[in-house]
Amino acid sequence: MIRTLQPGQRCQVWIASITGESTLVYSTDDMLLEAPNWTLDGSSLILNGDGKLWTLDVPGDSPAKPVEVPLSGIPDLNNDHVLAPDGTSIFLSANDGHIYRAALAGGPATRITEEDGTFHFLHGVSPDGKELAYVGIPAGDFTQPGRLMTIASDGGADARVDVASGHCDGPEYSPDGKWLYLNTESFSSIPGHAQLARIRVDGSGFEKLLESDTVDWFPHLSPDGRFASYIQFPSGTEGHPADLPVAVVLVSTADWTTPLHTWPLFGGQGTLNVNSWSPDSGRFAFVAYPISDSTKD
Repeated sequence: MIRTLQPGQRCQVWIASITGESTLVYSTDDMLLEAPNWTLDGSSLILNGDGKLWTLDVPGDSPAKPVEVPLSGIPDLNNDHVLAPDGTSIFLSANDGHIYRAALAGGPATRITEEDGTFHFLHGVSPDGKELAYVGIPAGDFTQPGRLMTIASDGGADARVDVASGHCDGPEYSPDGKWLYLNTESFSSIPGHAQLARIRVDGSGFEKLLESDTVDWFPHLSPDGRFASYIQFPSGTEGHPADLPVAVVLVSTADWTTPLHTWPLFGGQGTLNVNSWSPDSGRFAFVAYPISDSTKD
């Protein structure tokens, strides 16, 4: 299903700095954009919206506007997309449950995953570009927990990485390729209580990164490995729903327990689903979805 804005709601694309500043770079009430990536040359953000892929130039002398990437041979997109390390192509999850690869310049997309009765939700690509990490869910049955899976980036057999029985999401490779970072419910008996964790790519060393009362999703490491961003949902949240008070958090990877900066906002789904760090590790992007209070107009 393609997400749309509610009456009175806006989509705001923000860029935050590791020093704590944040800048609104684009705002619209026409289209709901989600899940920014940052291109390798540092010039643009890549987002999905209305089932399509868009580029949004990082502001310069004139206001930025989204430009559609002309893709073919792929169904409507969801918000799971990750740039390939070559900087010229992108891996995409579509609403048919499959993962595709396409050029950032546009053109035909190539399907990677097979018809195996599973929906494939992409989140990570290894630093050498040879492997993808995704969450596999039995097609049509979202009551079942997501499983951490890997597959060669050109397709073939997939493999499961055991992170116990709890639902997991957001698996993403560390910059050195040694770890997969994710959120998981395997450390809690409370429904929906996701916490941040990591596991070595060989399946060993599964560990929780911090313990909190909030529901924590989507850890994203900066390219230099020094920082991470993630999104906090309120205690008691199940899944990663849209349209509620959340917070985007910045931490040092040397100490996940102490936030360096926090950005409260109205959002959730679409705000920070995929890695949105700039190539220089100094900034990252996120999306907010504020709704006006008509009683105050």
